[in-house]
Amino acid sequence: MAKRNSLTLTDVLITVVIALVFAVIYSLWGGIYTILQPFGLHLNELVYGMWFIAAIVAYLIIRKPGVALIAEFAAASGETIVLLQFDISLIMYGLIQGLVCELVFMFFRYKSTSLMTAVLAGIAAALSTLPLDWYYGYLGHLETWNLALMFSFRILSGAFVAGWLGHLLYKALKETGVLKFVGQRADNSHEGL
Repeated sequence: MAKRNSLTLTDVLITVVIALVFAVIYSLWGGIYTILQPFGLHLNELVYGMWFIAAIVAYLIIRKPGVALIAEFAAASGETIVLLQFDISLIMYGLIQGLVCELVFMFFRYKSTSLMTAVLAGIAAALSTLPLDWYYGYLGHLETWNLALMFSFRILSGAFVAGWLGHLLYKALKETGVLKFVGQRADNSHEGL
């Protein structure tokens, strides 16, 4: 039987459901991010990686081309619905973050479910926010050392919150046995490091 690598309707629906769950989490996560802002030194950036996690979790579950992009776009769009506030910049962030995660997964030919792959996707998503932050004018007032600190913390958050935590969620779901019914059914993934 030939392995089907294209997305099925079921794959898309599961991806959107995952994205909608994370859309609610994303909208609530803004409060945690805001609470940490007054402490200074960009400590709030240490939790920024939560906004990249939908793409990583959806990919680890489905492991097909396009899933990361759909998941992050749908999560960002869903977040605007949950917040009752249409925000095109939020949707642009979701598109770009999903796209760079997709590029990482494509590099591994959509076969790796390793922790390293998830962490690299989280780091790539964190790095992708720099041009958008610059475009939207969020960075112009920061000194170089302050900018370096901010993005160092954001990259760490991408690695640990999005990558490591996303992988941990995937492993927990896999242990329940429910993943044998979705995505790439043949266990041809490379779990490795």
